[in-house]
Amino acid sequence: MHPTGIHHVTGIVRDARANVDFYTDTLGLRFVNRTVNMEDRFEYHFHYGDATGSAGSAVTFLPFRDEADGRVGRPQISETALAVPSGSLDEWDARVAESAGTVGERTERFGEPTLTLEDPDGTHLALVETEGHGEPWTETVPESTATRGVSGVSLLSASPFVTASILETFGFERGGQEGERVRYETGRGVVDILDRETEFGREGAGTIHHVAFGVDSEERLHEWREQLAGREDVRASYVKDRHFYHSLYVRDAGGILFELATEPMDMLGDDPAPGDHLYLPEWFEEDRELIESQLPLEP
Repeated sequence: MHPTGIHHVTGIVRDARANVDFYTDTLGLRFVNRTVNMEDRFEYHFHYGDATGSAGSAVTFLPFRDEADGRVGRPQISETALAVPSGSLDEWDARVAESAGTVGERTERFGEPTLTLEDPDGTHLALVETEGHGEPWTETVPESTATRGVSGVSLLSASPFVTASILETFGFERGGQEGERVRYETGRGVVDILDRETEFGREGAGTIHHVAFGVDSEERLHEWREQLAGREDVRASYVKDRHFYHSLYVRDAGGILFELATEPMDMLGDDPAPGDHLYLPEWFEEDRELIESQLPLEP
């Protein structure tokens, strides 16, 4: 039953145009799908990823035009890390410095050179020289530099021991500790729990909404829901149809929102340029004219 690893990470931003420019032109990800928020069809949902938009490479964003600034703190997912090739951080340092993003610091985590940065909305990111798993997209960044999928996330939990327990339930294994960073590992990507005192966060532009882990079938999601239903330290949603995959949302008592999502997922279909136009699931298609009239101008 154990999830296969990180499926995708979803953040909240305000500036749709700046989001597209940064993640495609600066970070070199492929704009694999422009669709709508399944909970609010009059707002966008952008999906970026590797050459095929595969699970484990996907970074997605919900751009809300009037969203207030968020504040990173607990309980939140504080950072998304992307895998990049060994020796590429000097190039990334210079590349991000020339864009609308903000370069942070060079550091090392568990022996892996790391560059921290922020996107135009202030979302915390890291580029980590580590083995990736995605097929690099090389339209705007050379293969020697291009990202290789999501390498991990960092969590600020209101109850780190509770969050560690749910990760262990999901099949993650403790991989060690460096200072305040406690690492949990699975087949694809890592989750670091930051054992530190910090202020409470505020959801808004520049914060990360949830991290999803992959499972192999919709049936597996129902099994997970049944298993988690008896626990007092988590709250699980019903299984939801997200068109590209089915999912189950799980919030632990530490306040972290996880999602279990089915894979493989096909974000591209037969479309050679999927990010260039609005894709709608069939249940929204009959309202396309209304939806397009209410969405902001094309980013």
